[in-house]
Amino acid sequence: MQPKIMMRKKSISASKASLVLFLCQMISALDVPLDSKLLEELSQPPTITQQSPKDYIVDPRENIVIQCEAKGKPPPSFSWTRNGTHFDIDKDAQVTMKPNSGTLVINIMNGGKAEAYEGVYQCTARNERGAAISNNIVIRPSRSPLWTKERLEPNHVREGDSLVLHCRPPVGLPPPIIFWMDNAFQRLPQSERVSQGLNGDLYFSNVQPEDTREDYICYARFNHTQTIQQKQPISVKVYSTKPVTERQPVLLTPTGSTSTKVELRGNVLLLECIAAGVPTPVIRWIKEGGELPANRTFFENFEKTLKIIDVSEADSGNYKCIARNILGSAHHVISVTVKAAPYWITAPRNLVLSPGEDGTLICRANGNPKPNISWLANGVPIAIAPEDPSRKVDGDTIIFSHVQERSSAVYQCNASNEYGYLLANAFVNVLAEPPRILTTANKLYQVIADSPALLDCAYFGSPKPEIEWFKGVKGSILRGNEYIFHDNGTLEIPVAQKDSTGTYTCVARNELGKIQNEVHLEVKDATMIIKQPEYKVIQRYGQVSFECIIKHDSTLLPTIIWLKDNDALPDDERFLVGKDNLTIMNVTDKDDGTYTCIVNTTLDSVSASAVLTVVAAPPTPAIIYARPNPPFDLELTGQLERSVELSWIPGDENNSPITNFVIEYEDGLHEPGVWHYQTEVPGTQTTVQLKLSPYVNYSFRVIAVNEIGRSQPSEPSEQYLTKSANPDENPSNVQGIGSEPDNLVITWESLKGFQSNGPGLQYKVSWRQKDVDDEWTSVIVANVSKYIVSGTPTFVPYEIKVQALNDLGYAPEPSEVIGHSGEDLPMVAPGNVQVHVINSTLAKVHWDPVPLKTVRGHLQGYKVYYWKVQSLSRRSRRHVEKKILTFRGNKTFGMLPGLEPYSSYKLNVRVVNGKGEGPASPDKIFKTPEGVPSSPSFLKITNPTLDSLTLEWGSPTHPNGVLISYILKFQPINNTHELGPLVEIRIPANESSMILKNLNYSTRYKFYFNAQTSVGSGSQITEEAVTIMDEGKMAMASRQVDIATQGWFIGLMCAVALLILILLIVCFIRRNKGGKYPVKEKEDAHADPEIQPMKEDDGTFGEYSDTEDHKPLKKGSRTPSDRTVKKEDSDDSLVDYGEGVNGQFNEDGSFIGQYSGKKEKEPAEGNESSEAPSPVNAMNSFV
Repeated sequence: MQPKIMMRKKSISASKASLVLFLCQMISALDVPLDSKLLEELSQPPTITQQSPKDYIVDPRENIVIQCEAKGKPPPSFSWTRNGTHFDIDKDAQVTMKPNSGTLVINIMNGGKAEAYEGVYQCTARNERGAAISNNIVIRPSRSPLWTKERLEPNHVREGDSLVLHCRPPVGLPPPIIFWMDNAFQRLPQSERVSQGLNGDLYFSNVQPEDTREDYICYARFNHTQTIQQKQPISVKVYSTKPVTERQPVLLTPTGSTSTKVELRGNVLLLECIAAGVPTPVIRWIKEGGELPANRTFFENFEKTLKIIDVSEADSGNYKCIARNILGSAHHVISVTVKAAPYWITAPRNLVLSPGEDGTLICRANGNPKPNISWLANGVPIAIAPEDPSRKVDGDTIIFSHVQERSSAVYQCNASNEYGYLLANAFVNVLAEPPRILTTANKLYQVIADSPALLDCAYFGSPKPEIEWFKGVKGSILRGNEYIFHDNGTLEIPVAQKDSTGTYTCVARNELGKIQNEVHLEVKDATMIIKQPEYKVIQRYGQVSFECIIKHDSTLLPTIIWLKDNDALPDDERFLVGKDNLTIMNVTDKDDGTYTCIVNTTLDSVSASAVLTVVAAPPTPAIIYARPNPPFDLELTGQLERSVELSWIPGDENNSPITNFVIEYEDGLHEPGVWHYQTEVPGTQTTVQLKLSPYVNYSFRVIAVNEIGRSQPSEPSEQYLTKSANPDENPSNVQGIGSEPDNLVITWESLKGFQSNGPGLQYKVSWRQKDVDDEWTSVIVANVSKYIVSGTPTFVPYEIKVQALNDLGYAPEPSEVIGHSGEDLPMVAPGNVQVHVINSTLAKVHWDPVPLKTVRGHLQGYKVYYWKVQSLSRRSRRHVEKKILTFRGNKTFGMLPGLEPYSSYKLNVRVVNGKGEGPASPDKIFKTPEGVPSSPSFLKITNPTLDSLTLEWGSPTHPNGVLISYILKFQPINNTHELGPLVEIRIPANESSMILKNLNYSTRYKFYFNAQTSVGSGSQITEEAVTIMDEGKMAMASRQVDIATQGWFIGLMCAVALLILILLIVCFIRRNKGGKYPVKEKEDAHADPEIQPMKEDDGTFGEYSDTEDHKPLKKGSRTPSDRTVKKEDSDDSLVDYGEGVNGQFNEDGSFIGQYSGKKEKEPAEGNESSEAPSPVNAMNSFV
């Protein structure tokens, strides 16, 4: 994880800014981009970037890899201790260290023994600026011991009594997962009456006769070594006593009336109560004196288990379970105490200082009991570390005063209590660097006149350099309100003029040196359209032209684009685009619309539009409908300070009544030549009273409107200058948003010229920190709409107001708005990250919210980065892109979907504000359980003989676990597609081929093949093959005579056909002569029974089908007479659980999923058969 470097300021004087450095692989929070060359030259103490977990359980069959990665400048060297003493890896041939890394590889697969390398390991990364250390990494090989041999006596139990079958698994590392099965590896059913306890024992609240069996088997699954151990089968015999005596509840576990339990903060709390009784008791849970926590409480094992996730100290208390049936109740109180291993309140952060500066390292942690804080310097307890006069330790804080370069070191903070410890490295890096300017020399900037110009001067140095700007070779230092100097060195000219053109010099200096850089500014004339396209009304099939004449800076190359209705011109040769005009030939109705001329240069863009109205050609004679003529004879009367009366005479309406008049005004004082909308009145009105603003030199004009369009504007009225006054209003849209962690940028929308109400328009900008008893700080500015307050604390609220004033006085008191100074990256990573694996493809992640004060900005949410480390079934690593899930707001949990079964994953969590992401939490490793495998990659059947076939197959592409076997099923298919008996063979998982013998010759077989993990069977693939025909029978068949090829048979059939033809001709002749041929009567009287509809058993033939009607039959069974196929009685096999063939184990050995119809259709072991009806006499078809 990349540590974040905090900022510190000098305490000597607020006027001397501190060195503000953030290292992102080296340094990253300066306002300037740092190039790679600069990064390579700066020194940095070591930082541990990756290490193995504190409690590291390894597979004793594989090489042990103990990770230790670090970075620094110069690159660090690595060393290790084992059990507190130096570990000399050069003396152990089985141990190697990866190049340019501290990661150890212990070769177990080539003769080493994992037990010999048990111990506590610690890595040290060291360079000339300090030493960082890893956590204590405890290496322990996993163990999966065999079950102790024991003689188990049968359990004889009376019906209705309670019973506990003890599992007592061998002690393994890590502890095994327990589940109960029978000797056919089928799960034993569990219910409210029969269930497995947290200790693995099987509890019967009351036994019933169906519980009698001899194969209760407890299995222990050791996931780390991928092994399953089996206890000797336990026999239970239930003898009946009628009637069964009802019993009130009695608790089987826990015993007594009270018990205690201690759980650690952030863990999952599991409380269990199992009761005996007849009828079976029902369990209910309550918390004495409080409520069970919402959203974190779950009930499992038929509500016998209370599960509370992510427990905290507030979850301490007494929890009562109540077992109840119709005869009474029993209860037990469990007193829960929640303790806490140490967790960070404020972890120390890397500190970068300049010589002579001050700073602090703070290490604060909490826990239950309160953790002890201790400091180390470069891996050595600070009490015996070399003295540093600039350093003073004060409990959980180290104070640095007037540091020097030799003060650079790596400090370790250790917070520990009886439940664990936290170790954090934080370096102090003292840098002394002369100024450097990173902006390209002689860079050219070009802007349009009256627009802002930003000249960059990206810099770096330690101490932080002072920046000065000069214009010209011998110019004086730039100062004044016409310039804005940004903290990142940028010079801003808010309103650049032609005389702003020239060469500007940026000078950066600190006590170690001085450097300068020149940039050049060119201010260009704005592009203008001096003759805009005008509104046109044109008759159909006429010609129209729009003009667009421009004026532009001679050094800029303009391009003109014409649009119709904001889209490209039609691809039509009637549209002719000239240098400064657009002509449309042979105008049609579809040419009606708005045409826009757009002029672009590399620096600016202007546009103008006009409407084209296409009208029908008038008949002869025709009434001409046109836009009205402009009004005339405008007159101003009744002049007052804030109003005036305007009157006019309408022009000719041109056969279309005037609907309304639009009045526009021009402010000759502030915006000469620009006309603004004032108001409009109905077409019957020729006088209007107009409201006026102070200090505006008004001229008015009137436009008449009818159904055809708008008239040309009238001639302007006489001018009328109103008196000056205080501003009536204040700027709008006042905002305060910081652009940097230490500033507040106050912006507003400036008043327009006529809103100033008088000369000398200025703005009084005031601010003060909210909720702090401070006076308002104010500044008066002009000709700007932004003011930057520097030196503010990071992300604090401010009260802001902006008031307008002119030479006559102030506007009314403005309203206050709340703004915030700039955000900075969050300081703290989310803590207590926990992962709960729900199933093989889904996990739930939880974390503690970070304190709001450490967010240092608007909390936007949390990001979870997760990625697959490796597949546990293949033991191969491949690069996988990290996936990111964002959870908005203050959410503290989320689901991770789409995981791959039986895989190892890592994740970390980061908090996000408006500035970006905070540091990542330590990587959390979690593993998904096994799933069912995919189908075998292929099945080939080769080498057929008289009685054997050779089968070859490929392992599943996605095993999703450890394969335990393959299942082969096959059955013969006869010539009528009926299926014979089904044969099943279980094949070891390490086999990839087999020879199937003792088959029938010349027989087609259908094969069904799938793989199995401990979770269940995967999907199957099918194949068909035929054995070779017996050569003796083939010879006998070849000697038989084909009767259809004999001459006498062919002649006989021809004679029969000829007789039938003659008979048909005679019948036809007799019928045409009126003779009667009573064939129909004979048919009705003597109906042939063989051509009646076949009723018996539907007269259908059995046939082979892959439809859902064909289910597997028991061996040797046939279809019942009612033609139904009964489902074979089935035990709860592993294959039948899950979605399709994807049945899975829970970690407790139980199954996930339900019966589903999504499995591939099972092969039928047999098929129904029925006798075929007698063939119909062929001759009847001719009658």
